[in-house]
Amino acid sequence: MAAAAFGFIHWRSADQPVSAPSATSPVPVVTAPVQQHDEPVVLSGLGTVEALNMASIQSQVTGVLEEVDFTEGQAVKRGDVLAKIDPRLYQAALAQAQGQLAKDTALHAQAQSDLARYQALGREDSIAMQQVADQKFLVAQDAAAMETDQGVINSDQTQLDYTTLRAPFDGVTGILQNQIGNLIQPTNTTGIVVLTQVQPISVVFILPNADIAFVQEAMARGPVQATVYDQSGSKQLDVGTLLAISNQAAPTSGTVQLKAIFPNQQRQLWPGTFVNVDLTTSVVANALTVPTDALQQNDRGQFVYVVGADNRVAARPVEVAQRLHAVALISKGLQVGETVVVQGQYRLTPGTVVAAAKPSDAPNPSTASAGMLP
Repeated sequence: MAAAAFGFIHWRSADQPVSAPSATSPVPVVTAPVQQHDEPVVLSGLGTVEALNMASIQSQVTGVLEEVDFTEGQAVKRGDVLAKIDPRLYQAALAQAQGQLAKDTALHAQAQSDLARYQALGREDSIAMQQVADQKFLVAQDAAAMETDQGVINSDQTQLDYTTLRAPFDGVTGILQNQIGNLIQPTNTTGIVVLTQVQPISVVFILPNADIAFVQEAMARGPVQATVYDQSGSKQLDVGTLLAISNQAAPTSGTVQLKAIFPNQQRQLWPGTFVNVDLTTSVVANALTVPTDALQQNDRGQFVYVVGADNRVAARPVEVAQRLHAVALISKGLQVGETVVVQGQYRLTPGTVVAAAKPSDAPNPSTASAGMLP
């Protein structure tokens, strides 16, 4: 076995020698220029989408559900009819009250006519003045009865109006909770449907206590822009405005709740979902930025590999003010126009000669493959 193994090695060394990498061979890397532009300073927090308004549509009168005038999930406008309850009992009560008003109105007119005649006779001393006074009281009673009748009419009209259920605001209907033919009462714990306002919509999110001073300073300067992303933080969903800061902090977590409003024209925000919110508190003019993939870490802190004019790299310490959406805001250590390595750093040391390559030609090692790559 030993001889066979020796022969195999001898055959490889004689016919196909393995050459070591040349010290002068450029290392393939992916590079990016240091860019200069206005960069927003952003505070990020996790939040929950909440409906600006939400209402359970319930009846204020008792009756049989006679009609449903919406489809589940339908967008409705304020004032649109959602459902109707059998109105006949309330129509009858209203007609009775209107009839009583008509009767009392006629009595009042007759009493006024008699009063006018009594007053004329009183001036001629043809009738006792007590009878005139009594007639005045009768006119006043009939007038009061008319006012009472009008109050009953207003109440009955309101009850009748309650048999038609309308949307109190623009929104989207949920799942129908009661079917046609069921007896509906004000005491029912379940309404007919839940209406949710989704345009505009709000997001409640949290930030650390230490960030609130920066937010207040930004609000003092004017409206503060809020940008909402999906739960992964990769897809932008909408842009809105900060509405308010909670008036107290959570003592256990050291955070404060904030609320932002979004137009939600595309309806990508839905109540109850988790999202990420970026709050722009200021903008750094002529800021220097690089991709976050360029940042490396050693025992002295963060650094990047800068490519020189001779294509040799140098390790440059940097100070990072912010990392946001794969972009690092550099506060110190780089200049505009310089080039940094963003992929392929694992084969580099200061002074290594590099050559620009495609991402597929400059792989970064994974945890499994690190140490196995040449």
